[in-house]
Amino acid sequence: MAKTKKKTQDKEVDSIYFLKLVMYLILGSFWLRLVFVSGLQLPLPIGLIIGLLFASREKFQIDRKIEYALLLIAMFVGFWLPIGINISF
Repeated sequence: MAKTKKKTQDKEVDSIYFLKLVMYLILGSFWLRLVFVSGLQLPLPIGLIIGLLFASREKFQIDRKIEYALLLIAMFVGFWLPIGINISF
């Protein structure tokens, strides 16, 4: 008689999923702006880079497309809002 193995699939709790979405929204909107004396600004999407690293190392990779889309939307919104760090040279 063959023994059958039960495959238990880990499911993510809704509150943890919602917390992750909020984290990606906040993290994606974070920018580092380098402001030079000449008036030149160099914006760098630091939050997007860190968020992409978190999303790629995710245990539940089913919703990775949603997380990437949320990061991109937050990045574009964060570009126009004064969110992040300004460093003047």
